[in-house]
Amino acid sequence: MELEKVEVVICGGGSAGLTAAIWLARFGIDFRILERRSGPLELGQADGVQCRTVEIFENLGISENLLKESYHVMEVAFWSPDDNSRIRRKDIARDTEVGLSHQPHVILNQARINEMMLQEIIHLQGNRSNGVVYNSQVESVRIEYHDADYPVEVVTLQNGTPHRYKAKYAIGCDGAHSTVRKSLGFNMVGDSSDSVWGVMDVFPITNFPDIRKKAMISNDAGNLMIIPREGDELVRFYFELPGKKPHEVTKHDLIVKVKRMFFPYHMEIASTVWWSAYVIGQRVADHFTKENRIFLTGDACHTHSPKAGQGMNVSLQDGFNIGWKMAHVLIGRAPQEILETYVLERQQTAKQLIDFDRSFSKLFSTDYRQKNGVTAEQFRDKFVEAGWYTAGMATKYQPSILTSPGSNDDSIASGLTVGMRFPSAPVVRLSDARPMQLNKGLRADGRWHILVFCGGEKATAALYQATPYLQDLVQMLGSTGVSANEIVNLALVIKARRDSLELNELPQVFFPKTGKYSMRNVHGVFVDEQNPYMQGCGHALSTYGIDKDRGAMVILRPDLSAY
Repeated sequence: MELEKVEVVICGGGSAGLTAAIWLARFGIDFRILERRSGPLELGQADGVQCRTVEIFENLGISENLLKESYHVMEVAFWSPDDNSRIRRKDIARDTEVGLSHQPHVILNQARINEMMLQEIIHLQGNRSNGVVYNSQVESVRIEYHDADYPVEVVTLQNGTPHRYKAKYAIGCDGAHSTVRKSLGFNMVGDSSDSVWGVMDVFPITNFPDIRKKAMISNDAGNLMIIPREGDELVRFYFELPGKKPHEVTKHDLIVKVKRMFFPYHMEIASTVWWSAYVIGQRVADHFTKENRIFLTGDACHTHSPKAGQGMNVSLQDGFNIGWKMAHVLIGRAPQEILETYVLERQQTAKQLIDFDRSFSKLFSTDYRQKNGVTAEQFRDKFVEAGWYTAGMATKYQPSILTSPGSNDDSIASGLTVGMRFPSAPVVRLSDARPMQLNKGLRADGRWHILVFCGGEKATAALYQATPYLQDLVQMLGSTGVSANEIVNLALVIKARRDSLELNELPQVFFPKTGKYSMRNVHGVFVDEQNPYMQGCGHALSTYGIDKDRGAMVILRPDLSAY
């Protein structure tokens, strides 16, 4: 059997595995992605990209094509019967709360999303390879304790031929029927309901007025959700199939159901791209890691309904979490203990997801709503209330060696919560007067970020007093053998008139020498003032709850969670 040594083996080429691979490629880590398919995904089932995931794509520098090609979800329309039992629009609500995120909720086929991530991996690896080995069926994964350097063994069938990998770490991203999970003897804990749902991607011919909006239809025939897809014509329908078993369902059954749901509007299906029937199951793995050498991510450790559009998003965020930590350990920038925080943070997130999904899915059940007297108006209110969670903004990591709330006064930055994602705010870059989102200047490039906020005379004076400490930090980091700028990014946000500031009069610690020619980087200073070219500028400090006269220093992890 052929043997190959590699630092990390990623079992599965879905959203979790590819996101982790982007981190590894960014740090030059040698990895392989073992994918059972014969080639790249051509038609993915997942399509909803929540606000937090779009933010992550922005942080990774790959959001431009996502935003350009996707359908942008702006509103949700709610339809229910009138007194004549004919459906009519009862309400319209914003899809996401104003100010929730600077990024939208979008829809794009998972195959295209995967392609974008694969292209980024190739770019990071110098246009060499994306690291994917297709036609690779993982057969077993185990730890060999006698091999201290490469303790993980992964056995695969590659084009039918046995192949063995020895690795330092492995990440199981191989779906709900995970071979990695089964190899480790881990179990999925939870249950499945008797509720059967159908899903279709179709080209509809209809006079229904909200066919290009996200919409909810509730009537005597059941419940149906409309998800417009990219490209102006394709639409996805989710709907109940009471009294059916998944294996009994035919495409004809689905079409008949859809027509009933849309009555009295005309509805013909010109073409069906894909359809399926499924039973809702909510389960979470009893373990997420084997000795902090093998880790489970995505559907391999949590499964749930697609109603809230969380599947691909939470899986991707699993990969975003483990990837940078594993890379930091492998290059010697962090102790192996930080890998323990993956389980602490993502297992908690998965359990919260399952609890939320159980509650949220009930709202889509006609039987539940009838038994509990849930009106169309109450359904709408519950749907809107869940927006904070479904947008991906509710995740909060507990205290650990990577997340330390400390004992400081929370009022220093009352708009920020330690352990949660750092929200963006519009600012103006001092060097070129460009208005932009602050997070646009905070890339997920593996560095920690130290943000200094000030404005008033006292805070500005304190900034200069703190400068020697920042310089000492830079000098200490620079003594590790790599440039301090490769480890930490210093940024300054000043509440002031831009024309009152001069670059050369500000602390030079914010202008590191970078790049091939060691040029002074002047792009890390931002001004919190109004700007005619971008709405919302001038409120960054107030958004973060920072008093300009007091100032604040905020430390962000490489995944841009507030430390």
